[in-house]
Amino acid sequence: MSYSLVGPTTRELDGGMHQMAAPEEQELSQAQTEKLLQFQDLTGLESMDQCRRTLEQHNWNIEAAVQDRLNEQEGVPSVFNPPPSRPLQVNTADHRVYSYIVSRPQPRGLLGWSYYLIMLPFRLTYYTLLDVFRFALRFVRPDPRGRVTDPVGDVVSFIQTFEEKYGRSHPVFYQGTYSQALNDAKRELRYLLVYLHGEDHQDTDEFCRSTLCTEEVVTFINARMLFWACSTSKPEGFRVSQALRENTYPFLAMIMLKDRKMTVVGRLEGLVQPEDLINQLNFIMEANQTYLVSERLEREERNQTQVLRQQQDEAYLMSLRADQEKDRKKREEQEQKRQEEELVLQSALAEERKRRNLEEEKERKSECLPQEPPADDPESVKIVFKLPNDTRVERRFLFDQSLTVIYDFLFSLKETPEKYQIVTNFPRRVLPCLPTEEQPNPPTLKEAGLSRSEVLFVQDLTDD
Repeated sequence: MSYSLVGPTTRELDGGMHQMAAPEEQELSQAQTEKLLQFQDLTGLESMDQCRRTLEQHNWNIEAAVQDRLNEQEGVPSVFNPPPSRPLQVNTADHRVYSYIVSRPQPRGLLGWSYYLIMLPFRLTYYTLLDVFRFALRFVRPDPRGRVTDPVGDVVSFIQTFEEKYGRSHPVFYQGTYSQALNDAKRELRYLLVYLHGEDHQDTDEFCRSTLCTEEVVTFINARMLFWACSTSKPEGFRVSQALRENTYPFLAMIMLKDRKMTVVGRLEGLVQPEDLINQLNFIMEANQTYLVSERLEREERNQTQVLRQQQDEAYLMSLRADQEKDRKKREEQEQKRQEEELVLQSALAEERKRRNLEEEKERKSECLPQEPPADDPESVKIVFKLPNDTRVERRFLFDQSLTVIYDFLFSLKETPEKYQIVTNFPRRVLPCLPTEEQPNPPTLKEAGLSRSEVLFVQDLTDD
């Protein structure tokens, strides 16, 4: 087994979604826009122009573009021209990706080497023909794994197949897409362990039965991290395989939030034993624990700042609502005052109109009154009127004149109230001065039983 570091920097697979920049001169199709956002999501690039240029250079092949971007970050040549592998020394202090590779054991003894040398030509021939066949098949039929149409279905199908073959005693699989697992790990600030299942690899069955499904490994993974897995024969697993670029199987990658981006911090490749797997995962977690603690502190600080800002906003809104309520009440009071003043003014105007109309009516009544008869006229009646304000008014009338005349006379006086009735003193009775339905023509003074000299009282009915 060997230990190595891959590249001078970490692979960054940021699960966050960045807002798109202003539209380019050439409008993108919906499929290209989705690839552009997906590429930005996987690489963590903030510049949409750079993302678009990279995808255009790779004919909008997102797998090749992501791999080349990761190669650039790691300081290795393009994926289309892979360099020969060379051993790298472990240096976790440089914050590089920790890589733990378990090599297959070398032949031992004469019998082992003899078997190895005998089988070597057959293996070389088999793998060469297999590679040639796969290469030729690309021109006839494109790899169907290149099109991811149902990523969740790919993961669920793999889980069902895994349980049918290896049983239900296994780490809890994340039942969602790779992007969803990244987002959940980022949101919950947890480690994400990614397992790529190579169905055709000779060590896969032994790893699943003897390592992955053991009780200690299951307990350790379930308690410490999220676990996402998929077969590379599925489009979703193949897409993740192209992004992570594993060298052999079984393959495990540890991903965490580092420097605000989802980053691969450890790679485990080859047939690893349960105890060794737990030790290596513990080593990776301990080496990166400070970053996770820092992220938690930063997130807590951001949350506190957000809560403080929210409290300030709520206080501001409460103050604003209070000011608005004060303004509303002030406007209502002003409006009510204006309405009251307008009502008083209208009432005063109505009273003034009523007063003028009453004066005009009094003048008309005064002009329509018959002349006062002389004192020596035998048909005249002298009447003294006692008004409600204790003033006395004297005037002569004729016996044959209607009681309406004395009513109109009193009405024409300024001292007379607006509504009144005329009452005799003894016996006390109200004179019918105004016409009614029963008596449309009021009686004359003589018919009313008045003598040549009378004292009549004017009773105010305004309040009634």
